[in-house]
Amino acid sequence: MNVAVIGTGYVGLVVGACLAEAGNNVICADVDEAKIKDLKSDRIPIHERGLTPLVVQNQAAGRLEFTSDVGAAVERSDIVFIAVGTPPDEDGSADLQHVVAVAETIGEHMNSPKIIITKSTVPVGTADKVRETIASRTSTEFHMCSNPEFLKEGAAVDDFMKPDRVVVGVDSEKAAEVLAELYAPFVRTGNPLIFTDIQSAEITKYAANAMLATRISFMNQIAELCEHVGADVNMVRKGIGSDPRIGSAFLFPGPGYGGSCFPKDVRALMRTGEDVGVPLDILRAVDAVNERQKTRLVQKTQAALGVDFADATVAVWGLAFKAETDDMRESPAIDLVEGLIKGVAKVCVYDPAAMPNAKRIFGNRVEYGRNEYDVLRDADALVVVTEWLAFRNPDFARMKRLLRRPIIIDGRNLYKPDKLQQMGFSYSAFGRPGCVS
Repeated sequence: MNVAVIGTGYVGLVVGACLAEAGNNVICADVDEAKIKDLKSDRIPIHERGLTPLVVQNQAAGRLEFTSDVGAAVERSDIVFIAVGTPPDEDGSADLQHVVAVAETIGEHMNSPKIIITKSTVPVGTADKVRETIASRTSTEFHMCSNPEFLKEGAAVDDFMKPDRVVVGVDSEKAAEVLAELYAPFVRTGNPLIFTDIQSAEITKYAANAMLATRISFMNQIAELCEHVGADVNMVRKGIGSDPRIGSAFLFPGPGYGGSCFPKDVRALMRTGEDVGVPLDILRAVDAVNERQKTRLVQKTQAALGVDFADATVAVWGLAFKAETDDMRESPAIDLVEGLIKGVAKVCVYDPAAMPNAKRIFGNRVEYGRNEYDVLRDADALVVVTEWLAFRNPDFARMKRLLRRPIIIDGRNLYKPDKLQQMGFSYSAFGRPGCVS
């Protein structure tokens, strides 16, 4: 099939590369000419496992190409995915200006019947707005669809190639038939291809992310309760996670959720509720808990260092909002580092992938390590923020030699308190006995 993907961010680039890998002819278009130039030269602007080989191989095979001419990409395609950004507006709603701009371009370049698909995470009613915008600029027949993405950063390629489900909202049997054929190679193992009305598909993505965010905030509150009553959140997590009605996923306490999806989508869904007179009180609490959770690592660091806080040097492991990505959007590490910058003498940071993004955010206000051990030298404490695999089983003896004071504040509960205490570390985490701050 001939496919255009408008937008080459995390979603658009993964969608385009994976569809090309399945044998389709794919044009990825973006108005950012510098990004397109890089992509044509196989320079991938994001850190995403498995993506670079797909882009390189499919460009070489002629199935994948990149252009800054969005109109030409539309004209050469039968299926058009809209995958541009929908950043949060000041009131928490999704900013649809880029989606509408793409719809205008599509309408102006409709040279044959096409299937138009919103792939960006957009509030309910967006497909109707896109349809109206296109229809105001063309009399050519087209079909409107909503196909929300469920791609986890760090595992996006695997998620697309082997999805646990594909949800497609359609307005016609013709659109359903074409998209069933397009997605057939990806659901051969029997995982469901779910067709719904368009409004239900649009709500599904927000509801899924809001549910996951709710689990995270719930467990963070349970962890805080555990600290105050002497319970161990790891044992509580195993106890409730073994209930098949609950399951074990997204029950790990931590420094709060971040990234491009959960914070934005929770607030956008709250805004949608407000617009139609349905107050989503649970989500308001979820968001408030998460904002408070982002401050707790600073509080724990301050409690661990005591009166020496202002004169301390603090090392930070992990800056991306999660492992296997370089994405720092709404990362808890930003709140931590900004809080430390205001309160301590020096902050030294390291992340395996996010250092370039960190330098754009923090500039020369922090020091940057060459590796995880480099930042420990003469530091008074280490704060672990991101659960990178390299941080899970470090050389504790080496860490103790490098640190001026053997203090670890573990924001991901990666380590065993008993082991570290036996080695002479002062250890603090979320929801573990003796970790109140």
